[in-house]
Amino acid sequence: MSLRATDCPDDSELVLRARKGEELALSMLIERYQKSAYALAFSVTGRHEDAEDVAQESFLVALDQLDECKDPERFGGWFMTIVRNRSKNLIRRESLRRTSDVPQGTRSRIPTPDKIAEISQLREILQQAIAVLPEIQQEVVLLHDLEGWKHREIAERLGIPSGTVRSHLHFARKALKQALAWIPDRSDLIRKVQ
Repeated sequence: MSLRATDCPDDSELVLRARKGEELALSMLIERYQKSAYALAFSVTGRHEDAEDVAQESFLVALDQLDECKDPERFGGWFMTIVRNRSKNLIRRESLRRTSDVPQGTRSRIPTPDKIAEISQLREILQQAIAVLPEIQQEVVLLHDLEGWKHREIAERLGIPSGTVRSHLHFARKALKQALAWIPDRSDLIRKVQ
């Protein structure tokens, strides 16, 4: 039986339906927790724009990780934990940016125009090398090396065994190493272009 906009199901039913891909269930969850997410984010960040960003980002994270919500009846608490953590992370990042004590002899992290051009060129070369890989290897290397996902997370996301993820990652890196062999000091190429 499909869900109707006039229905008022509990969180557990909405989570279960959302896991099956029912868009109305996702919409109802978002509508149900939108104000609470904003209020919590605002109470932590103290800024309207930050609270909106955190609430939106939290919904994206929660919907992406919906299968990790072990107790669908307690979706609200699980989701608000995500909002709280995202809010605290934002505050932490902002406080690090505002730190005025710069140790003596520290070099600027602001890249020079030459460095920006080099990074841009390296990024383009890397994108071209990745584009040649089979689609599954592209996904695995991007999720693992650029996004920082764990093998298990990638396996769950792509619906393949964790060992297969490791195999795809190995062969993708091997192919990239060969494709980029002509570039001097390519060992930290991926780190440079992040």
